[in-house]
Amino acid sequence: MRFGRLTFAQRHERTPEERDLVRRLDIFLMTFGCVSQVIKYLDQQNISNAYVSGMKEDLGLYGNELNYFTTYFSVAYCIMLIPSQIILTYVRPSYWLSGLEICWGVITGLIALVHNAKQVYVLRVFLGLCESSAWPGMMTLFMHWYTPSELAKRMGFYHSCQAVGSMMSGALQVAIINTLHEARGLAGWRWLFIINAVMIVVVGILGFFLLPDLPNNVNPRAFWFKKGHAQLAMDRLERHGRAEPKKMTWVGAKRTFANWVTYFIPVLYISTVLASWGYAYFNLFLKSLKNPDGTPTWTTSQVNAIPIAGSAINVVFVWIWAILSDLFETRWTLIVAQAVIGLVPCIAMSIWTSHPGSTPLATAYASYFISYLCLGTAPLIMAWVSDLLPQDPEARTLIVGVAIAAYYAISAWSQVLVWPAVQAPYYKYGWQTSIALWVLVIIMTCVLRYIDFKYLLPKREGFRAALIVGSRPSSPKPADIEPDVEDDNQDDNPKIPKSSSRVAQV
Repeated sequence: MRFGRLTFAQRHERTPEERDLVRRLDIFLMTFGCVSQVIKYLDQQNISNAYVSGMKEDLGLYGNELNYFTTYFSVAYCIMLIPSQIILTYVRPSYWLSGLEICWGVITGLIALVHNAKQVYVLRVFLGLCESSAWPGMMTLFMHWYTPSELAKRMGFYHSCQAVGSMMSGALQVAIINTLHEARGLAGWRWLFIINAVMIVVVGILGFFLLPDLPNNVNPRAFWFKKGHAQLAMDRLERHGRAEPKKMTWVGAKRTFANWVTYFIPVLYISTVLASWGYAYFNLFLKSLKNPDGTPTWTTSQVNAIPIAGSAINVVFVWIWAILSDLFETRWTLIVAQAVIGLVPCIAMSIWTSHPGSTPLATAYASYFISYLCLGTAPLIMAWVSDLLPQDPEARTLIVGVAIAAYYAISAWSQVLVWPAVQAPYYKYGWQTSIALWVLVIIMTCVLRYIDFKYLLPKREGFRAALIVGSRPSSPKPADIEPDVEDDNQDDNPKIPKSSSRVAQV
């Protein structure tokens, strides 16, 4: 950590034009990404909220159907994720991300019409195929547009929108139950999917105009993008030792899968997400509680509303972790800190589930709320990937895809085994598994930090030095002058001078 070079002390280094570019990116790119992420997570969380709000009884879901809803979604999500990342390098993000968002909006609306679990399974498969592009696609775009001192904050803010979506889902379900339940003969949980679908489609349409695409291939429909911003964005990449975006090639794919980082990062990412997953079943814990006379301790509205406080904690601490990461220019120390915090509720809940009669119920309540403090690892890991491999945009794109795909591939079956709904709230292996995973996260993070400092840092410094040398003005010999060949993908974009393309050629 370089404590003497804080981010807020570096703002004077930006020119007015650069500040204007970053401001516009924050207003338009971040706005689309964050609103899309809120609605995406609202869409994912709705299935759980609907389950405890009448869907279970209406569709006769008395087994592990809720787990299988997640399983089918996760399998499809996993299958499509890496192809989606590759397609994103060939198709404009404004087309690909926005188009898929509209598709999953329509599918979400169809869930309101289902009559049995099998119909939900089919729709959840198509939902997973379409939603797979959103989170990794936006994270990849952030890596192309933001510098190291800007990146973690934006990723953290974007990631925190998951919690905002969770908060909105609970609040929306409460509002619908109180106002629209049985309106036009539809149950409240069905109205939840209808309203969610309308929101998704509207945001998807706006994406065609709000997404800037790539620095070297900007969106001609992005009305907010000023002339000269494209070249400025390319200069920012070069100044910070980052290569410009490129189409995925077989050579790049082979190079990526031959790199050990491609396998190390996914394992670290998967471990952090699965280790903290117990918080997701807070509503099942609340629903299971009974008064001495056998009546539910909490009403349906309260079951949906109470976790909102946990989501608020999540939002605040994701921002705190991300801001501290950019402020002190460190990723690994904050990942370890979250892992240590995560161990506390896992140990406490292991005791409570084994001895619920002798352990205060307040222990369980406190543990669930503390679990929300350590949900900010994903932005730090993705920002760390950008720091580790600034010279290889193809590898960054694929590693993000591999990490998310591998997570969904594992969560598709692990959640049924580790957190089965029929065992709620006394999970037999859930919290003990989380303890083991948090310990693994601490070990892997420290190992990666050592390898980075010992072996990867010299490579980055060499690449950056080559960029600096390559960007110095010189008088080229006639034989060294390249013909001015225009890229087919840039016919409708501001032209990027050839000098900026040296980043990818070093």
